[in-house]
Amino acid sequence: MKKEFKEDIIADVKRDYAERAEARRPYETQWRLNMNFHLGNQYCTASASGDITDVERDYYWQEREVFNHISSLVETRQAKLNTVRPSLTVRPFSSDDGDIKTAKSATKILNSACDRLDIDAVLTEGTMWSELCGTSFYYIGWDDGSGLEISDGVHEGDITVSVVSPFEIYPDNICAQNMSDLRSVIRARAVDVDEIKRIYGKRVEPENTDVIGVGTAPVGGGLVADSTLNKLGTVSARHSAVLIERYTLPSDDKPNGELAIVAGGELLYYGDLPFVNGVDGKRAFPFVKQVSLGVAGCFFGASVVERSIPVQRAYNAVKNRKHEFMNRLTMGVMAVEDGSVDIDNLEQEGISPGKILVYRQGATPPRMIEVGAVPSSFDAEENRLLSEFNQISGVSEIMRASNAISSNISGVALQLLIEQDDTRLSLSAEYVRIAARDIARHILRLYKQFGTDARLSRIVGQNGEVELMRWSASDISSDDVVFATDNELLSTPAMRQNMMIELYKMGLLFDAEGKMTDAAKHRFMDALGYGDWDSNVDLANVHITRAETENVKDKYALDEVDDHALHIDAHVKFLLTECPSGKKAERLKAHIKEHKIAAALSDSIDDGKINDPSSDLPPI
Repeated sequence: MKKEFKEDIIADVKRDYAERAEARRPYETQWRLNMNFHLGNQYCTASASGDITDVERDYYWQEREVFNHISSLVETRQAKLNTVRPSLTVRPFSSDDGDIKTAKSATKILNSACDRLDIDAVLTEGTMWSELCGTSFYYIGWDDGSGLEISDGVHEGDITVSVVSPFEIYPDNICAQNMSDLRSVIRARAVDVDEIKRIYGKRVEPENTDVIGVGTAPVGGGLVADSTLNKLGTVSARHSAVLIERYTLPSDDKPNGELAIVAGGELLYYGDLPFVNGVDGKRAFPFVKQVSLGVAGCFFGASVVERSIPVQRAYNAVKNRKHEFMNRLTMGVMAVEDGSVDIDNLEQEGISPGKILVYRQGATPPRMIEVGAVPSSFDAEENRLLSEFNQISGVSEIMRASNAISSNISGVALQLLIEQDDTRLSLSAEYVRIAARDIARHILRLYKQFGTDARLSRIVGQNGEVELMRWSASDISSDDVVFATDNELLSTPAMRQNMMIELYKMGLLFDAEGKMTDAAKHRFMDALGYGDWDSNVDLANVHITRAETENVKDKYALDEVDDHALHIDAHVKFLLTECPSGKKAERLKAHIKEHKIAAALSDSIDDGKINDPSSDLPPI
């Protein structure tokens, strides 16, 4: 690549980054303000330049205590949203039996990958950012250095999923609603120069950078380890450089898209988008967006924190003015004639019990000014502001205090109140579900792209059994991931358990003879959350699995413990769908005939006809 061309790309990326940073500045200011209020630094405001500045006291004696309700609101919302962990399944590409089998295999592969990547913890961290700033992002990529080591220093590679704060994302159109509406997106973050050298093999010069964050700073995650966090949430990163990654979607002149990576005035990478992670085998952004509350005509979502800031300011003011009034009641306000007493002594010591107050002869004695009682309007305004917190945030006193409003409330009424609270959070919960589904789709698409060699995964079966599954990209025929369960806030575990108990009482779980089968019993215990208590294995699935194994291996054996009806169905299904030919088909048909004869013998023994002279069956 020519030097002039490199310099043009570097200059274009830096210019584009500066323009997008300026367009995003108002949103960034709001995020920083949200973070300060959540941390308890609530006597601050946003200046005209976009900086966060402290608000000074009007008088030295003013109380400036913080009564942080925003933090508890965010924690309560996070606790509820962290229960949203949807069960995902892969929908078959078609109704063909082969596609159905590969869809089941893809579901197992997906569940194994989610367990290994600890997607629950990733979603928890992403939800924290979305609740604070209104938006969070997830990066789903491929790491060649992960996975099993197949030779010295060479790994098979694996998926990597990480949370990206909104401070690192710069869209080309701030008014776009979704990621799919963008043409390009920039991710910029401060990364240690040694980490850049390790990844890209080039040494860049450190530069002074300021990035935003909460708490400690992991290397490469937007903040660096040798950094200092001040109370306003600004991190001064040292020994680092701003790593700018610009992703551009495919176009007519660039059918595979474009990725340009710049840091410290150096072009670290320029080429196609690396991942085939879009719909229908197209290349797309390696990011998934999650919002707390959607905003029409805006790329970034809204947070309940920014709605609660005015109420929090008013609440702090009311509480502090109320305490100042109570201080006047307890400490008193004294009126004295000029020169009648030692003012300095009176200011330092006040009026202590038993104190002898000496005043000038002939002067008016000092007296306490009557300030009256605390006005009831303080209590009324305090209660009104507390109720306004609940209305704005969607979090009621039941959720925050974890107790009922009244001890006389009925169980049905209490359940209705809880369901109403959960309904108000269902919109944010649905965004978490959508993000989890999109992450799963990215995972399957990347495995389909890079998982060409056979891989080994540990799979947890239906009844908790663990098995090793060998698979490759050919086992993923569909990446259409759908929800297997409803919104967890609208269908809580307690609600599902109560429904199962009602179905049991109504007798809908029994067979024609009024009994519950072992399979139904296991599913019933599992739905109640006590699946491990029931050690009975679903024998039907075991028989079907054994029959399918015989079909694949082309080795058939009859056993006296076989459920012949299930084996016959599995073998006939394989015969009709896979259409084996030649000797393989003959062996399968002969085996099916053996099962039919064995099934007839078993039925005759049960009916007592096995030694009946009138029976056509041979005697034993």
